[in-house]
Amino acid sequence: MSQVTRRKVLYIPGYDPFHPRRYRELYRKEGAAQAAISGYSLTQRKGDGPYSWIASADMDGVSVTSEIEVLVWSDIVSDSMSASIPATYVQLARTAWAYIGSGALFRLMRLRKGPVIAALYPIVLLLAQLVAALGLGWAAFGLIRWGIGALPLGLLGIAFGLAGGAAVAWATLSWFKTKDSKIFAYYLMHDYAFSARWGGANPPELEARMADFGRKITEALATDVDEVLIVGHSSGAHLAVSVLADLIRAGGVPDGRLSFLSLGQVVPMVSFLPEANRLRADLHVMGGQSVIPWVDVTAPGDGCAFALCDPVAVTGVAPATQTGPLILSAAFTKTLSPARWKALKRRYFRLHFQYLCAFDQPGDYDYFRITAGPMTLGDRFQGRAPSPSRLTKAVNRFTAMAA
Repeated sequence: MSQVTRRKVLYIPGYDPFHPRRYRELYRKEGAAQAAISGYSLTQRKGDGPYSWIASADMDGVSVTSEIEVLVWSDIVSDSMSASIPATYVQLARTAWAYIGSGALFRLMRLRKGPVIAALYPIVLLLAQLVAALGLGWAAFGLIRWGIGALPLGLLGIAFGLAGGAAVAWATLSWFKTKDSKIFAYYLMHDYAFSARWGGANPPELEARMADFGRKITEALATDVDEVLIVGHSSGAHLAVSVLADLIRAGGVPDGRLSFLSLGQVVPMVSFLPEANRLRADLHVMGGQSVIPWVDVTAPGDGCAFALCDPVAVTGVAPATQTGPLILSAAFTKTLSPARWKALKRRYFRLHFQYLCAFDQPGDYDYFRITAGPMTLGDRFQGRAPSPSRLTKAVNRFTAMAA
């Protein structure tokens, strides 16, 4: 068992348009809370890079310094979210067809209904908003026509009514969009549409950014840190899978120094699409390699993740001898006190970030021990049995892989 005193953590966020400082502040706040609960020392200061910070910890009698850096693709996310209201409804139709027409939606429902409901949520809500807007627009048209009914305007009166009705309908849709920071309909629609537009393939700008991520990892491995830990959260998990698979193919991974932690993954939402050949090939590589320890942590209480679903196996691309990932549960109902769980269990999007936060009844999953503690990821979970509730049955219709 090797002891870690210096670590580099590269964090790949999910589909998130927010500035990386959000993750720095989350780590500072939640790390301090976890340290107070668990009885270790954890402090934080600014790092050398614009998107990094230094965590200094004293755990189990060992002093550890970890530099944590966010690998940014929020600019790509922001660009993909710039669609107008009409364009968003075009996205809705295209995304619904991508999942329903391919049969992917029905196969995903055989895994976990939570993330499928999360995928249907923006479709249903946006359609409800459209119905409400059209209803109010029709009512406005009727009122205008009634108000000018005694005037001999003929077709001009109808035109006035249509113009007024259209203005009310548009104002209603615009009002709904201003409230999206609370209901997330547009946000989630853009998220699912981002993958669905290319049928599960990556757009060129994302492939270029992933190549940059690979170079960052290679640079980190060239330093004298004891561990380079890649953390992929939500959609960031499948980006990390592809980046790491590319490094393995290139032969640039030293045994024992690179680790991978995936959190709240939604891999099947992409790998079940017909054109996701690249991702399926990468899952096949990552599922059969032995140089990068891969631990996948989810929780049934997270309705936005494919909880305890082995992303390699359920996609139908498991190699003959599968070596990973190790599927573990964060077990929110046990690692959060009853009062804390009661306060959070209806806050679905907040729960999707709980993996990065403090637990008031922590089990063996502790994000801050993993990212700032004295053990490598592989050593920490050496010999650990996978969750007995994990799902491994292959249910994907599309299993073609990139050559």
